[in-house]
Amino acid sequence: QVQLVESGGGLVQAGDSLRLSCAASGRTLSSYAMGWFLQAPGKEREFVAAISRNDGVTFYADSVKGRFTISRDNAKNTVFLQMNSLKPEDAAVYYCAGRTSSSSRYYYTDQSQYNYWGQGTQVTVSS
Repeated sequence: QVQLVESGGGLVQAGDSLRLSCAASGRTLSSYAMGWFLQAPGKEREFVAAISRNDGVTFYADSVKGRFTISRDNAKNTVFLQMNSLKPEDAAVYYCAGRTSSSSRYYYTDQSQYNYWGQGTQVTVSS
């Protein structure tokens, strides 16, 4: 079983950048496809970005495409979400999620497909 801990959230101004990290422990991250989700107050959790287990295949929600980049460093057991050109509507609690994957190229966009979740990190964007 893998444990996930997010960090890197904070308060920024619109147009600024943040890099979120998701550190894994308990198991090697190279066995897991990973994703980032966000949940804004009063709204349901929604997909942000996903990355495959090893080959680094990525997929993004339309709302963040071109602004956010998901990456991973399996040697450091960490997944990242680089967020540029932040907008007030990006403000939310961001969660990383993981699941084992038989394919090195599969990614997953539905939260029901993930087994493991971090506790979340708050991102606030002022206008």
